[in-house]
Amino acid sequence: MAVLDILHFPDPRLRNKAKPVKRVNDRIRQLADDMLETMYLAKGIGLAAVQVNVLKRVVVIDLSPNATQPRVLINPVYTVVSDKIVGADEGCLSVPGFYEPVSRFERIQVEFLDRQGNQQVLEADGLLGACIQHECDHLDGILFVDHVSNLKRQFIRRKLVKRQRTRAE
Repeated sequence: MAVLDILHFPDPRLRNKAKPVKRVNDRIRQLADDMLETMYLAKGIGLAAVQVNVLKRVVVIDLSPNATQPRVLINPVYTVVSDKIVGADEGCLSVPGFYEPVSRFERIQVEFLDRQGNQQVLEADGLLGACIQHECDHLDGILFVDHVSNLKRQFIRRKLVKRQRTRAE
């Protein structure tokens, strides 16, 4: 396994849209394993391939406290089960150090391929539902900061650019 570089906002590559995986094979499984290793090292709960500059519709998630329940979602597509909107603070490995309230659908159903290429369907709510929606946004070039006010987004952008400049010196 390998640790991948996570892109940070405002890197324009985060705005790219991922393409569907045509066939689940060993390369895709290796990508998922590398993404999981990267996510665990960064102490995250979800990661989309776009965040590591791979334009494939692959998402990894693990909400367990001891990193023992990894989920791999390939070509995930969700539909809304409940129109009710709930809000919670969200963070992102591509926007490190910032947490902002984001509104998401309360309950969704997601269809995806698993590591073996088998079609799966899952209903999700709570943190899992929000995480799936967050990661699916990444696959379409959308970041959680796009769900906050323009003023707040610009503030976060300035802080991250300044932090990146300081590290580069």
